[in-house]
Amino acid sequence: MNNIQINDFEIGNTLPLTIIGGVNVLESDQLCSEVANTFVDLSKKHSFNFIFKGSFDKANRSSYKSFRGPGLTKGLHMLEKIKNDFDVPVITDIHEPNQANQVAQVCDIIQIPAFLCRQTDLIQAAAETRKPLHIKKPQFLSASDMKNVVEKCFSFGNENILLCERGNIFGYNNLVVDMLNFQTLKSFNLPVIFDVTHSLQIPGGLGISTGGRRELFLPFAKSGVAQKIAGLFIETHTNPDDAKCDGPCAININNLDSYLKEIVDLDKLIKAQED
Repeated sequence: MNNIQINDFEIGNTLPLTIIGGVNVLESDQLCSEVANTFVDLSKKHSFNFIFKGSFDKANRSSYKSFRGPGLTKGLHMLEKIKNDFDVPVITDIHEPNQANQVAQVCDIIQIPAFLCRQTDLIQAAAETRKPLHIKKPQFLSASDMKNVVEKCFSFGNENILLCERGNIFGYNNLVVDMLNFQTLKSFNLPVIFDVTHSLQIPGGLGISTGGRRELFLPFAKSGVAQKIAGLFIETHTNPDDAKCDGPCAININNLDSYLKEIVDLDKLIKAQED
């Protein structure tokens, strides 16, 4: 198993749970600080590893009218502030090869969006930073096809990879999560993350934006953790109904404590058992 070292902890499918948590898009310093502070406090209370996530640009929004984010320069300043203020690793997604090196100066992990993980130039640029990569499986790709993405990263000299399950397109305006995918992804001997937030999407469900089923967060999260995986990807908000992106999928920050207690307890139970 190729576990990934981030700061003072390791990420692996048999190791204590890692939460990649934060906001969908970097809306404001105040929101980011409140979310980061909550996650940090809960990581100490419930004993999980924490990485803060926020996007500087939502480049694949449903409508041109949708909020995209603060942009690369301001977004990286916001992420660096969170990193320094809370002493936590940070992660963000890139969309173009020329963003890789600049993001690598601030972020501890580079995320490759699901729609873009087959873009060779993007993968090469991210891999050559030598930063760990968090690669989301596309909604249109089978888990077994991710082997080609993994081998592409390896060919560019980077084996520090986290693979992320986030559901598959099922007809129109719907996603499903195939539990078999977790075991397929684990067979590549890499840590697996479950993006619970985006698996709850109803793509295009609101016409000019994405709908969601955040009320199903907890059973979804538990189903992923039951597969003995490295971690979860969770987006939250102080007021999801007013979130500027993917609010219907974001969980209310006030629910984090109870949710994470149940999730971490289950993770510990699962990982205490022999395969």
